[in-house]
Amino acid sequence: MNPGAPIVPLPVVRAADLRHLVAPPRWLVERLWALNGVGVLGGAPKACKSFLALDLALSVASGTPCLDTFAVPTAGPALVYFAEDPVEVVLSRLDQLCHHRQLDLATLPLWVLTPPSLRVDLDAEQRRIELAIQTYKPRLLVLDPFVRLHRIDENDAGQVSGVLAFLRTLQRTYDLSVLLVHHTKKNGPAGQQAGLGLRGSSDLHAWGDSNLYLRKVRDHLMLTVEHRASRPPDPMPLSLVGGDDHGPAHLQLGEPPPAPNAPSSPQNLAAAVLQQVAQAPAPISRSALRASLHVRNERLGEVLNDLLAEHKLVRVADGYALQPTAIPIPCIRECGEWNESPAS
Repeated sequence: MNPGAPIVPLPVVRAADLRHLVAPPRWLVERLWALNGVGVLGGAPKACKSFLALDLALSVASGTPCLDTFAVPTAGPALVYFAEDPVEVVLSRLDQLCHHRQLDLATLPLWVLTPPSLRVDLDAEQRRIELAIQTYKPRLLVLDPFVRLHRIDENDAGQVSGVLAFLRTLQRTYDLSVLLVHHTKKNGPAGQQAGLGLRGSSDLHAWGDSNLYLRKVRDHLMLTVEHRASRPPDPMPLSLVGGDDHGPAHLQLGEPPPAPNAPSSPQNLAAAVLQQVAQAPAPISRSALRASLHVRNERLGEVLNDLLAEHKLVRVADGYALQPTAIPIPCIRECGEWNESPAS
């Protein structure tokens, strides 16, 4: 500080006038991701994190609603890097998403980084990333997953903050959003504080302007959203539907629909369970019943407990069997086979 420089008072605004300085929320993807926001998409392995990241990138590049629900008011190019997925897997997923939305992938400004490795903790690699951003001018940058993008100690806040500072600088310099896919701890907390379950330094949770978390709940996923400056939507169920011979694979809000031949009511399900058990040549397991009847595990468990309580089923070592029918004891006196005279 120059000792001879005049002292300038700090800027001050009357509290009531702050409302004139507050702009309404601006979205890259409405209610899911802030415009020019950085953040984490977290979840356990095999929780469809990469699939959701692709859905977001495709939505931004095409201007079509993410998850067929959340509008994209500021569409633009997207640049993605998937360190764990081979290019044929990325292409297959994109083809299926485009088929579902009736899009032509060849016409979209969606760019895929393809180096065998990428290190966001190295100066030379950071310059290469910045050059790609200058070239393709993405509105969204997706990096998946964080664990494959560095060799730092994820539990060291100083090392982690240096990497996050670089990504924040990219966001501010080039007006883009940055989505970093990351793993959660085993048995981490769920719900609104799902970010506390992220692996490594708590700086990862604090860094995000928008964060998304996926966790498995029985037969579907639960998507939880956090925003720094906006109220998030309530947690919502999410399912991966389609694939193979059932149409293009895509993520869909809501629990998976029941199979066409699934019993529609508890009464029908109980009758179907009894029929399956009766037809089985040996005691049948719960998993076999579930696969045969196409019902959720929780719902099947409730019906099995009811049937056990009603003494219609018994639990044995190999699964479930019908309750043995009681053998009636013949009434000897009434049948006349025992005609002893009463004692005098």
